[in-house]
Amino acid sequence: MSPSTTVEFTASDAAVLTDLLRTIEHEQATVSAAQARLTRALARADALAERQAAGAPAAVRERDMARRSIAAEIAVPLHLSDRAVQRQMSDASALVDDYPATLDAWEAGRITRGHVFAVVDAGGALPPDRRHAFDERAVPACEAETVGRVRVGLQILAARMHPRTLTERHVDAREGRRVTLSPLGDGMARIVADVPLVLGEGIHDRLTRQAIALVDERERARTRIREARAAGLPDEDLDEGDVALASDTRTREHLRADILTDMLLTSQVSADPTRAERADGNGDLGAIRAHVQVVVPAATLLGDDENPAELVGAAPVDAVTARSLAGNCPGVDRILTHPVSGQVLATDRYTPTNDLRRRLRARDRHCRFPGCRIPALRCEHDHTVDHSRGGPTRLENLAGLCQRHHSMKQFAPWRVRQLGGGVLEWTSPLGRVYSDRPPPAVVFRDDASAEHPPPRDAETAPPF
Repeated sequence: MSPSTTVEFTASDAAVLTDLLRTIEHEQATVSAAQARLTRALARADALAERQAAGAPAAVRERDMARRSIAAEIAVPLHLSDRAVQRQMSDASALVDDYPATLDAWEAGRITRGHVFAVVDAGGALPPDRRHAFDERAVPACEAETVGRVRVGLQILAARMHPRTLTERHVDAREGRRVTLSPLGDGMARIVADVPLVLGEGIHDRLTRQAIALVDERERARTRIREARAAGLPDEDLDEGDVALASDTRTREHLRADILTDMLLTSQVSADPTRAERADGNGDLGAIRAHVQVVVPAATLLGDDENPAELVGAAPVDAVTARSLAGNCPGVDRILTHPVSGQVLATDRYTPTNDLRRRLRARDRHCRFPGCRIPALRCEHDHTVDHSRGGPTRLENLAGLCQRHHSMKQFAPWRVRQLGGGVLEWTSPLGRVYSDRPPPAVVFRDDASAEHPPPRDAETAPPF
């Protein structure tokens, strides 16, 4: 890529952007502090309602009147619904009571509102007496990462601090699997399937891969038509299949929905343009299988504990499912981590892939632009130093980048270099430097406790 094709900032543009960035940072901190103070005020209103209700008759309706009245008093001058304000009061009270460290960090501008929602969402699965300990350990993680990257880590931390293992809770939750149908109007309906997480991720991944394959085939058909016309072939002699395929204007979302419908009703992808080329009638789309990536700690894999694994880019997975996936399961990247150091010990798939790509995925797990959470399975393998400029195809010169950030590295004035150990150093157009480290592996116990696992409680559970 020649430097002339890269978008560059002028000195004037850089000065404007520097000023804008300072303003945005200051205003973001001001907004965060104001939101936290508003939360504290709503919590005080809820506490006032609780004190007033304490002297009311025992009937629920009578006790609730104080809270309704105070909520209405706040809502009317703000042009808000009193029901909405009452809910906000209750949520604020829970945040003040259960997550004081998170609220302090929010007010100080060290985390964002999105971090607060992520902490409360993950901590909501815990019994109230475990939330303070969770809160103390969640804040440092939030201060170090974006919401997208820290969310799964918070869920894993909460799962490990829960008095019941994720495996036990998953067994109960699995009994709620079902499919529901909801009419949407205008002749449309929504089908919702509640299924185990790994199966849902696999379904979505397979549909996405099939949709992408169909889009690629569509582009090839359009190329063939352009080439045929350039060679002087009249339109009436063009391949009818190519013409039909090239005229398809469906989006990827449309294709996912249509492919799912085809497979459920006919057991095959009827929209597959390659079906006629295969004797079994399934075509290339039907041959595409789901591909998911699961990180399984060694102790969990060996059955020494029931700590959760991570479905990369999604959420925690119970230990039983993780151990099942670690067997000879097609389409699953199996990554084994050391129980103490967290170092990747091995990574393998039943269907073999290029060893270097497996090692890269094991190291990166997701896009390596700061804050991006796109799973490594959906990233492009970028040469940090371009191959055309002598950059070697080695792990030390490779990083997984999603299409958005890969393109930005090529065409925008962002620069990146590798510092060793998988650490990437990004330099922004304004000269700001940001380091992005490979995701830390989950560490379950230290050397001293390896032989004697600690009890599962909030005080002794190690950091994630």
